Amino acid sequence: MNDGPDPGAQWRRAFGRWGEDLAARHLQNAGLVVLSRNWLCREGELDLVLADGDKVVFCEVKTRATNAYGTPAESVTAEKITRVHRAAQRWLRAHRVGWCRTRYDVVTVFAPAGAHPQVHHIAGAF
Repeated sequence: MNDGPDPGAQWRRAFGRWGEDLAARHLQNAGLVVLSRNWLCREGELDLVLADGDKVVFCEVKTRATNAYGTPAESVTAEKITRVHRAAQRWLRAHRVGWCRTRYDVVTVFAPAGAHPQVHHIAGAF
């Protein structure tokens, strides 16, 4: 019998949100402007949508506390890339953006217990 929400799932969501906050600040400090966060559609979720000059940047954020199951970047699968591309097209239509240059980035946040988080931005990752 289920006695309530899974505390592990709640922790993972909070940890992921924290990583997205770090990623957004990192990108803003680099001069990008956040347009959307956690944008949902039937194709999936876009973690961050940003403007970088004349480009719209769709950014997948991966946060990990351990590399036991691979690095954060390794968790961006071909299936995930396809979903991000489809969601990005939906975002562009929903926001009535005509032709524009786009870029697909990944930000990894590696935050092992007791250490400062390491944030790495991979511009044009896919």
